Amino acid sequence: MTDTPASRPTHPIVVGTDGSAPARQAVIFALREAQLRGTGLRAACAFEYTPTQYSGFERTAGSGPDGGPIPQQRDLVMQSVADSVRELQLQLGGPPVEVEIVCERGRPAQVLLEASRDACLLVVGSRGSGAWGRLTLGSTSTEVVHHARLPVVVVPMDDDTASP
Repeated sequence: MTDTPASRPTHPIVVGTDGSAPARQAVIFALREAQLRGTGLRAACAFEYTPTQYSGFERTAGSGPDGGPIPQQRDLVMQSVADSVRELQLQLGGPPVEVEIVCERGRPAQVLLEASRDACLLVVGSRGSGAWGRLTLGSTSTEVVHHARLPVVVVPMDDDTASP
């Protein structure tokens, strides 16, 4: 088999990222897989700011004049995602991977499922919350696994990056 444009996969790998340690591990896994498959990567981040709840890349934004998100929030989140993915790609080395960044307001699972409509693989990190955490808090990875129409990889946290 020759490595011609016609023999390369055209469907990207989608990875969910929110700036957390588990998401960084998922991005590294997805970058390696994209290198192996010779395909692109779509890094997807969902954001929704409320004054009492924010996480991950949303910390780059504050509240606007009306108490809602600042108008540039999407741009700030998008730049944070791009910087993080670029940093991980440089750390990983190897063949370059074409990266597309998608940042949308909404529930993470829904944003990931929408971003993966034309993908060949969806990669998400695992927060390691256990059964009780999934019952009380919900779990993006659990929801994605149940509703995706493509293969899904849930990258477990390394013991070194697990929170106490």
